[in-house]
Amino acid sequence: MKIRIKGDSVRFRLTQSEVKSLSTNGEIYDSTNFGSQVFSYGVILKSNADQLHISFENNRVILEMPEAVGKVWFENEIITYDHTMKTAYGNVLYLLLEKDFTCLDNTIEDQSDNYPNPKLS
Repeated sequence: MKIRIKGDSVRFRLTQSEVKSLSTNGEIYDSTNFGSQVFSYGVILKSNADQLHISFENNRVILEMPEAVGKVWFENEIITYDHTMKTAYGNVLYLLLEKDFTCLDNTIEDQSDNYPNPKLS
């Protein structure tokens, strides 16, 4: 799972096995150890969610996805889900959850579990 944060936008990219695990188990997590602190992030399916929603507490970012769409995401061709969320402070936060495709350029990153890029066909 990759997470990209830029300004008021947060983007999560999941590999094929991560999407399958999320669809099957209802949650997926990862973390980065900075030595004295650990930054954790994850995606969870919520039965009462109707849109993507995100929270940040105790060095942990959790993206909530509606359970109804998350349970079948692995089985369908939908690539992305997004939502623009208004925060308690009145700003707008753009959320994007997507399947991770192989890159078009050369990279040293392991992409063996990424979705095949349709532009390479």
